[in-house]
This record gives sequence, structure tokens and C-alpha cells, in this order.
Amino acid sequence: MSRSRASIATTAASVAALIALWSVVSLFAERRVLPPPWEVAAILVAEIRSGELPWHLYCTLTRVVAAFTVAMALGSAIGLAMGRNRVVDRALDVWLVVLLNLPALVVIILAYVWFGLTEAAAIGAVALNKLPNVIVTVREGARALDPDLDQMAAAFRLSARKRLTEIVLPQLQPYLAAAARSGLSLVWKIVLVVELLGRSNGVGFQLNIYFQLFDVASILAYALSFVVVMLAIELAVLQPLETRANRWRVRTA
Repeated sequence: MSRSRASIATTAASVAALIALWSVVSLFAERRVLPPPWEVAAILVAEIRSGELPWHLYCTLTRVVAAFTVAMALGSAIGLAMGRNRVVDRALDVWLVVLLNLPALVVIILAYVWFGLTEAAAIGAVALNKLPNVIVTVREGARALDPDLDQMAAAFRLSARKRLTEIVLPQLQPYLAAAARSGLSLVWKIVLVVELLGRSNGVGFQLNIYFQLFDVASILAYALSFVVVMLAIELAVLQPLETRANRWRVRTA
């Protein structure tokens, strides 16, 4: 409990120091370049009261959840297959390297050109950019599976479903948790680019509007609101899941 309180106190002190530094720097900078935090906070409150920010935040989070789910499900299946089967690994390795090195912007533009400015194209482009990272992480986890447990499953003639749920997935949990944490930070950044280029709502769309108006205060207000939401998801959901996934590890001094 005392360690948890100390961690919270350290985080609060760090945030307070950042706000103080921001306030001091804003006093010497032009308002249009770096508005003070109280001005950004006032805009944030006004946008929340008007309903604009909650609506655009909801649109963005919906796309984040959809793209994240597709990428995790498809990437986990492909990564497991590549890690367990050498033929599949050799066949798909070239494609994996191509996807890993293909710029996200190129994927987004091609998706919009080929499939139009649709919601499916936007979500598909984000998921495709996240997909190779999940595949690589899960493939390494599949390669590290304990062969003795496979032999035990064969000896007891476990069904394919039993092997997957009782043998494979428990060993893959740390790798899935790592892929989820790294993937979420990547997905929401790409979602903003997708919205900026071809959507009529969402945080990225609003950032594009305020960029054209050179409204730095509103840009910071929307950016901070989204960062706070993603930090809340990270601290309240992903970190506890990763801790649970790694609870079986024995830590040595």
C-alpha cells in the first residue's frame, strides 16, 4: 500500500512539475504559439459542455477498438501458425517483412484510393498497420512454447481445442499482453492520421480543422483529452492484464 501511494505521489508531482513548466514557458511565448494551461482547460471544459468533444472522442475510440480487435485476432492466429509451422513461416515471412517496412501513410492512402473514403477502409488500414507487430510478437511466443507440454498433450490425446485453451494460450499470455500494450499506442496514433486524411468526425478530423485555423489552444485541448483517455485505458486495463499474464514468472533477486 505504501509503495502504491509513493508511486501515485511521484506521478502527481511529475504532472504538477510539467504544468508549472508549461505555465512559466507560456508567459514568455506568444499566445498563438503556446497558450497557457488555464486557457486550454477553459476550451476543454467548453467543448465538453457543448458535446462536441465527447462525440468526436467516441468516434475515434470506436475506430480504435474495432481496428485493435481485428488486428489482435487476425495477427494472433497468423503468428501462432507461423510459430508452429515452418512451412507457413517460410511462406508468409516475405509478406511480413513487406508489411513491417511499408509506411503507414502509404497503406492509408491506398486503402482510401482502392475502397473509397469509407469507415471500413479506415479501420482496415489501421488494422493492417498494426497486424505485423502482433504477428511478430505472437510468433516469437509460439516458438518459445514448451515442447514437453506438447508431448504430454499428445500422450493424453487432448483435443485440438483443449490443447489451444489449456496448453498454448496460457503460455502465450505474456506475449499477447505485450502485443496489446504496444499495439494500442500504435493504433490510436494511426487512427488520428486516418481521420485527418479521410473522415468527417473524430479527434483527428478536429485537429485538422484547428490546424487550418492555427488554433493551438484547441489543438492542445483535443490532444490532451485523448491522451488522458488512453492513459486511463493503459493504467486501468492493459497494465493489470499484463501483470496477471506474467504472474507465473518467478523473479529472482
